[in-house]
Amino acid sequence: MSRENVGDVTDRAGADHLLVSVARQGGAWVGVLGLMALMMAAAELALPAVIAGAVDAVLDGRSVGIWVVSFGVLIALLVACDALDDFAAGAAVARSTASLRHGLVAHLLALGSRPARRLPAGEITARLVGNAADAARVAPDVVRSVAGLVPALGAIVALALIDPWLCATFLAGMPVFMLALRVFARDASQIATRYLAVQGMIAGRLVDALAGARTIAAAGTAQREAQRVLGPLPQLHRQGIAMWRAQMRITAQDTVLVSLLEIAVLAVAGALLARGRISPGELIAASQYVLLASGIGGAVTGMTRLVRSRAAATRVAEILDQAPLRYGTAPAPEGGGRIEFRGVGARVGDRVVLADVDLVVPAGGFVAVVGRSGSGKSLLAALAGRLVDPDEGAVLLDGVALPELDRPQLRREIGYGFERPILIGETLADAIACGTERPPREELVAAAGAARADDFIRRMPAGYDTPLSDAPMSGGEVQRVGLARTFAHARRVLVLDDVAASLDTVTEHHIAGVLSGALGDRTRIVIAHRASTAARATTVIWLEDGKIRANAAHEKLWQDPDYRALFEVHDEPTLAGAAATYNGGTL
Repeated sequence: MSRENVGDVTDRAGADHLLVSVARQGGAWVGVLGLMALMMAAAELALPAVIAGAVDAVLDGRSVGIWVVSFGVLIALLVACDALDDFAAGAAVARSTASLRHGLVAHLLALGSRPARRLPAGEITARLVGNAADAARVAPDVVRSVAGLVPALGAIVALALIDPWLCATFLAGMPVFMLALRVFARDASQIATRYLAVQGMIAGRLVDALAGARTIAAAGTAQREAQRVLGPLPQLHRQGIAMWRAQMRITAQDTVLVSLLEIAVLAVAGALLARGRISPGELIAASQYVLLASGIGGAVTGMTRLVRSRAAATRVAEILDQAPLRYGTAPAPEGGGRIEFRGVGARVGDRVVLADVDLVVPAGGFVAVVGRSGSGKSLLAALAGRLVDPDEGAVLLDGVALPELDRPQLRREIGYGFERPILIGETLADAIACGTERPPREELVAAAGAARADDFIRRMPAGYDTPLSDAPMSGGEVQRVGLARTFAHARRVLVLDDVAASLDTVTEHHIAGVLSGALGDRTRIVIAHRASTAARATTVIWLEDGKIRANAAHEKLWQDPDYRALFEVHDEPTLAGAAATYNGGTL
């Protein structure tokens, strides 16, 4: 078996395991669904016999009252069971969908930033919303498909009871039907997988376009972007048409086969009737049992749904199969926040981003990390607080490897500030308090003051209790609220990834003063793109091609033209001023 085929088998096995787990989440409603399906199957089997009895009673001049009553009871039972079947199916699907989405969201959050590197946000959303819903429908589809076998098997037995020749005639055509169904299942599975993949591609492009709507509008490329987003539509159309053709082909084949089987069984039944071996009512019943035994419509419909559920489950399982970060149980060690990198290497996909990094950030140290784009600065920051794990080596906090630490303890000791923070919560106070523990109100206010967010927050309609949806903020104000959240939670280490990018000069100067003053007792690792930011650090880590090129003070590195060139893009308008300020000794 080829490596690709082995991968396909593994994917299918993972999808089947997920479908079994999802089906169980339907709870008692799956049992109700099964009971209703079996009761309907029994009623369907009984109907031809009742009709046959009524016909024979009429021909023999006997009373048909009991048969009419029986017929009415069966119809009422079918209607009632069908209604409850629909309700139970809806309840089971709702429970399964909620459980799968809840587990998928929790798993995605536990994975951190790693899925985003492999899949675009739109693709992840498509799997979370559409594919999860398709996979969650498996319980009703399986129950109905299995229950659909009951009338088929019962009808075959009924044909045998009427006359063994009727059963033998029907079974002679079944191998052809089973072969056609198998070919359909194989083709439909491949088509459904490709169809869902194209859907995810379109969703990914759409979310990217929406995120860059302002850039698209400014560039005047809306029409071109729309064409790019909808570019895969022809592929989606081809897969949809292919599925339609597969369904039409199996339906046509089955229609012809059923018709031939019915003609053959009726011909044999007619011969048996002429010989007096069966009654007229039994001939009518035989014609009905042929249709039930074939189960064509239900088989094709059920197979189509199961194929789509399996394809959807395969896509969901690709995310669930990614191992989340595992945390230890060790408490936070004694110390002041010493961060140590020992032989750390990290990759993104197949690309080595960091290699053989040995670094010690002393407790209470103020370190700036600089380097060109792609040198590994943000990945180094993510490793410092274990947003991701290194592929080689280890990162330690005060002598203890980060994976050994208890998760809440780790998150209380190391706080992050990002270039473009996302505010989470109902109110501004909630956004600052977001963490493993909610700090007291006075600490939230103090953190907001340190981040220069207190003034504009108090001017909001309800101050700190203003809902985020009613709190219009500029990019710099959002940045300051994000910094306030970081300041409120980080007890020992602050990791700031270019947080000055959205801040004005005055606010940046104030934040720098806070880092050097009120927060000077904490270890500070700052990803810097500006010379002014690097100049305020006690030590600068210069990354180049995934390795540490230099570890020294800013004023020493400034003599190197390659180092000065790092800041030309970001500081070009003020570079001369920054150099002059340095020469004046104020940095």
